[in-house]
Formats: sequence, structure tokens, C-alpha cells
Amino acid sequence: MADHPFAVQGIDHIVLRVRQLPPALAFYRDVLGCALEREQPELGLTQLRAGRSLIDLVTIDGPLGAGEPPGAGRNVEHFCLTVAPFDASRLSEWLAARGVTAMAPAPRYGAEGEGHSFFVEDPDGNRIELKGAGGAR
Repeated sequence: MADHPFAVQGIDHIVLRVRQLPPALAFYRDVLGCALEREQPELGLTQLRAGRSLIDLVTIDGPLGAGEPPGAGRNVEHFCLTVAPFDASRLSEWLAARGVTAMAPAPRYGAEGEGHSFFVEDPDGNRIELKGAGGAR
């Protein structure tokens, strides 16, 4: 699209509404390895670094959380995180040891081409696709 004034470069951030911050924070920080970037408790907002992107966690009882629990039609269907290296067996074992089940392993197409991936769920039922870049298996 030569006339388009900009090009999307990737995911900047995603905002997820969560029932309780501690289990969500433990999942994204301790299980997936996202670093705590900044906290704004007065807003009910916690931001985690996911590579070049951010995952924002907003508590339902904070000013940004709208007072409603997350659920069907009020959150995100899924989002995809590229992970490297992508060793499906090792990654599945790591997740299982932390009580997280890897679901639906398969090759899928994404921003960096075809690669193997599978889905996991966070404590609020948000689906996350973990995907290897390119031809990762």
C-alpha cells in the first residue's frame, strides 16, 4: 500500500482485565518470564515487558477496570507471543511443572511466518499462543 502513511511494526501492548493481580502477575512474570516494567496501583495498572511489547494487567476494581469481571466478550480471544528458542518438549515440561497445560500444538502462520505453536491459559482464562519464529519446531 504505497499511499498508506504508516506501517504497523508489531504489537506495542495489550491490555488484559484480571480478577486478581497476584495470580496474573505470577503467571506472566514467573511462568512466562516477563519483567515487571512499572506499576500504577492508583489506576489498578501493572505493566510487564514482553520483548519489544508490553502486557498491561488492569484489575477490575481499579479505575481502569470497569468494575466487571473478565469473561466472554469482555476480554481478548487470544494473543500471540513469539518465544525463542522454541523447543516444544522443554517448553511443555517447564509449563507443566508450573501447573500450566500446553494445548493444541500445531504449525501456524504468524507475523514472522510459519512456525510451531501451542496455546496456554492464564489464571483468568485468557488464551495465549506461544509461537516459535519462522521454522521453529
